[in-house]
Amino acid sequence: MYNHFFGIIPPELSYIRHLRFLDLDFNNLQGSIPESFALLTNLKVVTMAFNKLTGTLPPAFFSNCTSIRVVDLSNNFFTGEIPQELGNCPLWSLSMYSNRFTGQLPISLANHSIYYIDVEDNYLSGELPGMIVAGMTDLGMLHLSYNIMISHDNNTNLETFFTTLGNCTSLKELELAGMGLGGRFPNSIGRLSTTLTSMLLDGNQIFGSIPPGIANLYNLTVLNLTFNSLNGTISPKISQLSNLEQLFLSHNKFAGEIPSALGHLPHLGLLDLSYNQFSGEIPESLGNLVRVNSLFLNNNQLSGNIPSTLGGCTDLYRLDLSYNRLTGSIPPEISRLREIRIFLNLSHNFLSGQLPIVLSKLENVQDIDVSSNNFNGSIFPLISNCIGLRMLNLSRNFLQGHIPESLGDLRNLETLDVSANKLSGEIPQSLNRIRTLTFIDLSFNDFEGPIPPGGIFDSIKNASLTGNPHLCVAVSGKLTCFQKKHWFNSKKFLIMFVLGIVASLCLSTVCCVIAIRRMKMVSSGNTMEMETARKSSAAPELIHNFPRITYRELSEATGGFDAQRLIGTGSYGRVYKGSLSDGTLIAVKVLHLQTGNSTKSFNRECQVLKRIRHRNLIRIITACSLPDFKALVLPYMANGSLDSRLYPHSGKDNLGSGSSDLTLTQRVNICSDIAEGMAYLHHHSPVKVIHCDLKPSNVLLNDDMTALVSDFGIAKLVMTVGGGTGAAAENMGNSTANLLCGSIGYIAPEYGFGSTTSTKGDVYSFGILVLEMVTRKRPTDDMFIGGLNLHKWVKNHYHGRVERVIDSSLVRASTNEPPEVKKMWEVAVSELIELGILCTQVSPSIRPTMLDVADDLNRLKKYLNGDATATFASSLGISSSTMEDD
Repeated sequence: MYNHFFGIIPPELSYIRHLRFLDLDFNNLQGSIPESFALLTNLKVVTMAFNKLTGTLPPAFFSNCTSIRVVDLSNNFFTGEIPQELGNCPLWSLSMYSNRFTGQLPISLANHSIYYIDVEDNYLSGELPGMIVAGMTDLGMLHLSYNIMISHDNNTNLETFFTTLGNCTSLKELELAGMGLGGRFPNSIGRLSTTLTSMLLDGNQIFGSIPPGIANLYNLTVLNLTFNSLNGTISPKISQLSNLEQLFLSHNKFAGEIPSALGHLPHLGLLDLSYNQFSGEIPESLGNLVRVNSLFLNNNQLSGNIPSTLGGCTDLYRLDLSYNRLTGSIPPEISRLREIRIFLNLSHNFLSGQLPIVLSKLENVQDIDVSSNNFNGSIFPLISNCIGLRMLNLSRNFLQGHIPESLGDLRNLETLDVSANKLSGEIPQSLNRIRTLTFIDLSFNDFEGPIPPGGIFDSIKNASLTGNPHLCVAVSGKLTCFQKKHWFNSKKFLIMFVLGIVASLCLSTVCCVIAIRRMKMVSSGNTMEMETARKSSAAPELIHNFPRITYRELSEATGGFDAQRLIGTGSYGRVYKGSLSDGTLIAVKVLHLQTGNSTKSFNRECQVLKRIRHRNLIRIITACSLPDFKALVLPYMANGSLDSRLYPHSGKDNLGSGSSDLTLTQRVNICSDIAEGMAYLHHHSPVKVIHCDLKPSNVLLNDDMTALVSDFGIAKLVMTVGGGTGAAAENMGNSTANLLCGSIGYIAPEYGFGSTTSTKGDVYSFGILVLEMVTRKRPTDDMFIGGLNLHKWVKNHYHGRVERVIDSSLVRASTNEPPEVKKMWEVAVSELIELGILCTQVSPSIRPTMLDVADDLNRLKKYLNGDATATFASSLGISSSTMEDD
């Protein structure tokens, strides 16, 4: 490896007939494998991983080179089917992950003594290869994740495959993640090899219980079943997995009590039961998990007290019990959790009592969040002993007294939120000495006196102070203190009282006059006229306020559709900048009537635009439709499209060579705007709309850089919310059947296999757009030629290191920033990358909804604007607090 080859594979290598080991890993090789390699009949090992190789695999290479034992072609861009000729080789290891292979695994591999098969992240389809692996008694590792395979009986039966897999008596690793596999979790899993150590089945559609047969896999160390539909029970026999180290069961539908058997796994280091429907109390047996370092029970319906036995989990460094119904106080035994160094999250429960002083013994904890509970009492000064504290959230409780001066000793504190309590007294001066502090929220308390100068208080926002009527604030450069006054003893109060009485008398007189005139009106027989007037005012006639603009007016506005006014082109037609007679700037979208779907596209866009209204969706001014001319009139956007701002100076010979001037905050705001618009289309619009063509060139930016989603030419109208016109909406949806499903690079992978359009397709396109915003790499670049490959590239290079994938212009912009700003920058970029990867999962079922995406981006936007209280523990399962350690 690292031979420093460039360009294509040297054909001259085929002359080395005695060559046995060919190692071309980690080079910049492009092109395809030369046909002449079929002459290398002595080859035993072929590795060409992490290059840019393309094309199909030459069958002659594998039919002639019948001594090959190891093949590693992973992380390239190979296409086509895996050749059947591989069956001529006595393979021991086959690694082809992260390519573009299609079709099925070659049946010729059956009955071979292959130990390692890794074909993850491809487009392989068909049923799980039970017949192929049935005879592989030496198979040790089978990695099929992130393909498009299905279980037997039309994706409803997992029993058949797992029964067949039982023949693989040497199996150690089984990875079937992110495939959308359907069926009940089979009890035949217990007939798998007892040598199995890792089983990843996350991101599927598996339902039912965890069967008792799982107990037979006593060597299992990792079991991941997240993002499924498991809804039954967890067999108590799971406690027999004495070597289990990591158990992931989050994002399922488990209900009932957490089985106490989970507390009898002596080597368990991570237990994730979050985002289920568990109820009842937290089992005391969990305190037996002396090696657990990460315990996630958040987002369930757990009740009762926090068991004091959790104090026995002395290796814990991440504990999340948030979003439950826990009551009582924090047990003093929590002080034994000295190893908590990442976060303690008890927020959004019904915990009460005073904040225990034992929290001060958690010296290494970075985040403490006990917000949205019923805690009372005061903030104890010894909290300053938590010297590693970066975030302290005590908001939405009933805390009283002063903020202790000792908080100023927390030299690493970045976020402090004590809002919505009953705190009083002056704001301590010591807080302005914390140089790392970037966000503080003191709102809705009873603080008084002047706001300390310097430090965080020089940039504090008014929203962080609101609800404190006795604070002294700056007004016109001067401090104004609103102190309590006894107004009822003052002259001003007497004057106001008299004026109030006079005003009341005047108002009474006016009301009497109106009443008398009303009575006269009724008595004179005008009742019918009044009733008609009432009805007229209550139900005014709806007016479609679309102005009429003629072809001649559009021609004059655009200078006869002058080429100098051209601001955009595409397969649909051209867009011209124009100015109406009243000076209004417009964009005129003229359609090419020669293209087959132009009329259908025009009608579709009109149908959509007249039904939707949202601040992040383009609005239609009017339309002009003639037999030989069709155009849409839209508001002119001075900042152009997102594509033009992301890739300035792009053209035929200069594809985005200029550096983008978009800041990170602008990119986050734009992503948030797009998500809000798409969430409206999917969930709140009068007619549910699937955009089908979301990409940067279809996002416009107005004068204040607000993003507006445009171009609904191939959108699909699915249904009407609220009834009334459901049939019409359904017909309009069907009329899109022959139109495209999007643009190359942004099309969801399932569309290539005949799946119908869905909102999850839009989520995929949005995810590609987000990754493009971060990396500034087009999914149509030569190194990707597809959005899924951009997803793979980011996932393979990222690994928590933003500098490996980030746009260089963003890196330069952060170079001279202070450390606290850089930290926020890294968190925000990481969140965008994680969100983009999540939205572009191969399996649509794993992707979030646009409502969830919009909610998370709104949190991120607030974070960049100073509200750093959110840990991003949202419905997407992303947590900035855990990002560096996961």
